[in-house]
Amino acid sequence: MERDNQLKLYEEVADRLKEAHSRVRALQVPEGVRMALSRKLLVVTAAAKHDLADAATRLDRLMKDLDEGRFPEDD
Repeated sequence: MERDNQLKLYEEVADRLKEAHSRVRALQVPEGVRMALSRKLLVVTAAAKHDLADAATRLDRLMKDLDEGRFPEDD
């Protein structure tokens, strides 16, 4: 049962990561901002390999920031 829940969470995180990548690509923002967002997505992806629940939490925060128009500063 636990394994089924883990697989379901993995599938949800993977689907949401795909959506997040698409949203970041579609943003009309400076390249530096897009790169910073892409780095955040890479961190979430790496976290998913070791701690799926943490990755889901990080992805929730990132998606909320995107929804609310909060983006990292352009370096």
